[in-house]
Amino acid sequence: MAGYKPVAIQTYPILGEKITQDTLYWNNYKTPVQIKEFGAVSKVDFSPQPPYNYAVTASSRIHIYGRYSQEPVKTFSRFKDTAYCATFRQDGRLLVAGSEDGGIQLFDISGRAPLRQFEGHTKAVHTVDFTADKYHVVSGADDYTVKLWDIPNSKEILTFKEHSDYVRCGCASKLNPDLFVTGSYDHTVKMFDARTNQSVISVEHGQPVESVLLFPSGGLLVSAGGRYVKVWDMLKGGQLLVSLKNHHKTVTCLCLSSSGQRLLSGSLDRKVKVYSTTSYKVVHSFDYAASILSLALAHEDETIVVGMTNGILSVKHRKSEAKKDSVSRRRRPAYRTFIKGKNYMKQQDDILINRPSKKHLELYDRDLKNFRISKALDRVLEPSCTIKTPEITVSIIKELNRRGVLANALAGRDEKEISRVLNFLIRNLSQPRFAPVLINAAEIIIDIYLPVIGQSPVVDKKFLLLQGLVEKEIDYQRELLETLGMMDMLFATMPRKESTSVLQHTPDGFLENKKIKS
Repeated sequence: MAGYKPVAIQTYPILGEKITQDTLYWNNYKTPVQIKEFGAVSKVDFSPQPPYNYAVTASSRIHIYGRYSQEPVKTFSRFKDTAYCATFRQDGRLLVAGSEDGGIQLFDISGRAPLRQFEGHTKAVHTVDFTADKYHVVSGADDYTVKLWDIPNSKEILTFKEHSDYVRCGCASKLNPDLFVTGSYDHTVKMFDARTNQSVISVEHGQPVESVLLFPSGGLLVSAGGRYVKVWDMLKGGQLLVSLKNHHKTVTCLCLSSSGQRLLSGSLDRKVKVYSTTSYKVVHSFDYAASILSLALAHEDETIVVGMTNGILSVKHRKSEAKKDSVSRRRRPAYRTFIKGKNYMKQQDDILINRPSKKHLELYDRDLKNFRISKALDRVLEPSCTIKTPEITVSIIKELNRRGVLANALAGRDEKEISRVLNFLIRNLSQPRFAPVLINAAEIIIDIYLPVIGQSPVVDKKFLLLQGLVEKEIDYQRELLETLGMMDMLFATMPRKESTSVLQHTPDGFLENKKIKS
């Protein structure tokens, strides 16, 4: 190996993509499992207790899914009309649901028939939730009212008529059983107190409110409506902290991560945005195939479930961490142990000589060392290399070009081999990080194989496509150079600040030349 220096594989960072801890964390999900429901998925809610099943509200049915099952383990379908919402109680044993006919039903997870039925709303119920004491239910409906129900007696306790439009969302405080929040299409979000029979805080969102979320501490409230997600400080009487506008269409749902440090929002623009709750900046984004109506996260963010308008339920499970073998191999005693004893300690005058580790060459380096340039190029054009590590292929092409043998390595190839080269160039030529190297290689291929074009329809089609890509890339480069020249001219004509020199006395009595800008 003496005299040969291995090829240095240059790293090409992907422009515009920054790898952060959030990127690694939120990308650590498996390929999504898609489940087809009977209609648009209007609500998804996870049980707070093991085994963390989740309820899916779609059409006139509520399906209960196990966290890792693709078929419902239970179905509640005793609704006269479309069901819009379903929420688990804090202990996971009861489920409350609201439907289009204005009815509210309470189910036991172990049974099928409803335990209680609450009648009082005259129009569709879009939000239901349990209070912190577990014995009351809060509901909001399209009849502009918010009602508080007593579960043991199945009776209505309070009715609030402060909204002037549909009440489409709401949530109860997790700490105080008397506080709950509702959002309405009248653009307002109101916090009610059951002890005062009226709202105690009212904030103006500015758009029809689609979703509200109260932080576990109760100090912060998040509202979503239109393209805006707004955060309010409830301890300061509903003061607006921040207004976020990162979606292109209406924001329909909100969710908080298990740690409370990340806020998720889903929208009709088919995206889920992840915000940091400290800086309120977008730290990650998910893309989906259809508009999003509902969103939920399981315990410890192990599963993320998204419901869409086309009736598809997308379920992503977190990848399991590979367990490393904790059993370590037992090392044999070193040679000096046999010579000087087990308890020998290194002396001050002893010199420790380490055996140099042997470096092994990669297969393409061995081919380059033996001047097998075509074989080296073939190795890095294998699909396993071109797809996973295209930078290795580009580095070898660059090295062959530096040696002046790239044309020899590309010449004399049959239809299959030249197709592999053309596929790689077509796939990666438009990437700015590879363009300088691959444009040169594409020009060499065009010069070599242009005289023999017309012998293979497959190669001809790829050849013409490559030629078009090269011409387009050259046009882009020319336009960029023209733009750069225009910018240089603009910068050259900008007035520069002139400075004048003035002699001043220093504290030591010496003269000093100082420049004063005018």
